[in-house]
Amino acid sequence: MLLTTKFLRPTADPRAVKRDRLSALLVPDHQRRLNLVIAPAGFGKTTLVAQWCAQNTSPTAWLSLDEHDDEPRRFWQYVVGAFEHAGLPGASDLRKSLARQTDDDFIETVTGLVNTLASDGSPWTLVLDDFHYVGQAELLRQFSYFLDYLPPGVLVTLASRTEPQLPLARWRVRRWVQDIHPGLLAFSEEECRQFFEGTMGLAISSDDARAICRKTEGWVAAMQLSALSGHGSATEGHQISVDERHISDYVLTEVLDQQPRELADFLLETACCPRLCASLCDEVRESNNSQEMLERLLGQNLFLIPLDTRNEWFRYHDLFRDALLLRIQQTQPEKAATLWQNTIHWLLAHGHVQEAIAQIVRREDWPWLSEVLARHGNNLIHSGFHLPVLDWLDALPQNLVTDNPQLQMLKIWGLFFANRLDSLEPLLGALEDLLDRRVADSHPDAEGALGLQSEISLMRSYLARTRSDDKSASDLTRQVLREIDHTRIPLKSVTYYGLGLDYFGKGELVEAEDALRSAVRYGQVEHKPSTVLSSGGLLAWILYNRGDIDLALDTCLEIRQWVDRHYSDPSQPRLISCWQNSTLCEIYRERDNPKLAASHLQPLLEHVERGTEPGQHVVIQYVRGHLAFSEGRLDEAIEILKDAAYVGRKRRDQIVFEPPASTALLARCYLAGDQPVKARACLDSWSDTRFTNPLNLEQYQLAEARVLLALAQTQEALELLERLMTPAEESGHNRHLVEILLVYGEALGLLERREESEQVLARALGLAAEAGFVRLLAEESTDLRSRLLALPALKTPGRWNDRVRSLLQESLLQGSRPAAPPMETSDPVRSTSSPESAERRPEALPEPLSQRELEVLALIHAGHANKEIATRMAVAPATVKAHIRNLYGKLGVGRRTEALARARELGLLPT
Repeated sequence: MLLTTKFLRPTADPRAVKRDRLSALLVPDHQRRLNLVIAPAGFGKTTLVAQWCAQNTSPTAWLSLDEHDDEPRRFWQYVVGAFEHAGLPGASDLRKSLARQTDDDFIETVTGLVNTLASDGSPWTLVLDDFHYVGQAELLRQFSYFLDYLPPGVLVTLASRTEPQLPLARWRVRRWVQDIHPGLLAFSEEECRQFFEGTMGLAISSDDARAICRKTEGWVAAMQLSALSGHGSATEGHQISVDERHISDYVLTEVLDQQPRELADFLLETACCPRLCASLCDEVRESNNSQEMLERLLGQNLFLIPLDTRNEWFRYHDLFRDALLLRIQQTQPEKAATLWQNTIHWLLAHGHVQEAIAQIVRREDWPWLSEVLARHGNNLIHSGFHLPVLDWLDALPQNLVTDNPQLQMLKIWGLFFANRLDSLEPLLGALEDLLDRRVADSHPDAEGALGLQSEISLMRSYLARTRSDDKSASDLTRQVLREIDHTRIPLKSVTYYGLGLDYFGKGELVEAEDALRSAVRYGQVEHKPSTVLSSGGLLAWILYNRGDIDLALDTCLEIRQWVDRHYSDPSQPRLISCWQNSTLCEIYRERDNPKLAASHLQPLLEHVERGTEPGQHVVIQYVRGHLAFSEGRLDEAIEILKDAAYVGRKRRDQIVFEPPASTALLARCYLAGDQPVKARACLDSWSDTRFTNPLNLEQYQLAEARVLLALAQTQEALELLERLMTPAEESGHNRHLVEILLVYGEALGLLERREESEQVLARALGLAAEAGFVRLLAEESTDLRSRLLALPALKTPGRWNDRVRSLLQESLLQGSRPAAPPMETSDPVRSTSSPESAERRPEALPEPLSQRELEVLALIHAGHANKEIATRMAVAPATVKAHIRNLYGKLGVGRRTEALARARELGLLPT
């Protein structure tokens, strides 16, 4: 006798959410033999398959399995019985034959079923629900035989909590399998809303639906339990929330209590881990078999979510983990506390400080939190996590902070990086009083108090910069440098960064470079990625303005690689630097690659929208406006630069450094739109006496000279440019020097001093070519671009000449302002060949490249700097330089960009 109710397909509830996107995946095609619907309990597997069967016109046999069916004879009796109940001709005789069989080899029965299906010829569907109850090896072997020899058109659908031990890899290669995994079964926000309103009859807002969907991660059983617990309240206007008590009961009874003892123990013992890996679980459990246990859990789909593609890191579904934590805390509280402590010790020892702190906060162990913050808080702040540190400090009892100088200093740094400068002065004063008392009382940590004095001096130097008190800032910074070797606190990187800001603010770029290189070096030693990024970004900005574009790009890439190599955590946001991303945007804009420039600008725009430090706001808006200006989007550029100028004025007292002269660029936008009077008014509204940074003053006066030319005040412009030229040259402000020479040459031409004009413009071209400037030349006035095109120096052969000539011609054809040309590429290095040269068939090299030179070329193409090439090739840096010289000589080029472009033409590199 067979229990016929096991053959009854569940009736599809007309109120249930229609999941057409998933039903479409179950529809048979000419190759498929198996639909595999795998998910933990309560994800709606049976409902989905029942909905699909209700739409399916093919004859369907349904069998609901249970724990008694993991035995070959009983299993095949029920499978044949399901077909018989569904009306398969010949199934009755097959079942009677099976009942008379006395041995345990059921291959003959399986063969008979396959032949019966083949003889019928109909497109049958067999659904086996709860297939996770089948685990006997011999039975699985017989079922594999059944699948392997199914006749065409017959489709089997398995709904299971775990992936069965079948030859799925072989079947997937043959395209026999359609997988539907938990990620697909999870409800979307819209499906969640439909479930509450249509299925459960509860009113729910979009915000509530979104919150519940995120909390449950689309787990429909959890949503249903929440709806049942809140039934009636929603109609009265009360908010529906996730009912964790009912969900916990469901998890414990439907999942945990169904597991073997060793798996259940593993789940309980590792629930305290926010993320899981084998070594962490081994440490927590004091065992050595965690990798095997994780693989078993992964195979059984027990709410274990992979966090990488290597199956090294996992996490439990949050609600599942909460239920496990509740069980072990109720049944074994002492063991739960020990497991929790083991987890935190492992996280701290392996550098996962934030996760460790989150666990300490969850347990409200405030003394331990204060100890961990005093030890690790400084590095967290300088890694970009100042806001979480401030939140953790606020969570501590007040007496733990006020009696701890390290925590007070930590709060001061956090507030500084959060740009809450107004509150710092009283905190610094209170901290100094506490430290004085400790020194006077010979406190055991008097030496640490002296070290904190250096941090206080350093903080006061940054505050002095916000007041434009450069002398006090410089004196305090140098005082810290004198004392720094006598303290235990790693301050060198931050101190040298402040020194670099001082030199940069005075326009002393060479000295600024040296200080910032020291900041990068010490930041790497002190493990301060945020300081390394900021120092390296400002260094690259300076190199760009000095005309060392290749070196600026190499600096950005090297520092980015270091940070990603040492501080990449997929669970945390990627650290970025305003200076570095702004520099990369400027470099690629200047190299005429606006698409790549915009890709580096985009992460910064998110910070502008959320609200960022005012100095960074101005820098970001400046490069954003410059990109729009270069692309000819003048109206957009004007609005962006107006915002930058406004913030720069109104919040000057909160800016540590003097940002770029956005007003000068705004005036250029007005000139480009043929509005010289507006440009003049724009400059007049911002007196040059407000600039202390010579770079910004030069930029402002350059814009003023352009306005004077536009207003036909040529002689005044000439005199202003003559005053600018020598200081710019002596200070190495090469980008500005090129612009000064260009505008100076234009002024000479307007005064009919043609020979002098050509000489000056030829010099400007030479400096621009040496630095690799491209867009700079195409952003000048229409008259000046025409003069440049007429220069003999620009008509000589050469890739840079070809590209600049082509760009100038295009810009003149398109009007007074050039739009960005269509040739964009995601390659960081643009080819600079003209359309004509691109069509030419390149001649063979007079001397072929050696194997070593080809290797160097490939590494240059990959973006590696000379030092890294030397390391990869295991040779001295001087040897690499020699290879590069030979490489350039054979290719007939003088720069990296030209070498790469030439190599692409010759087919030595992919285009």
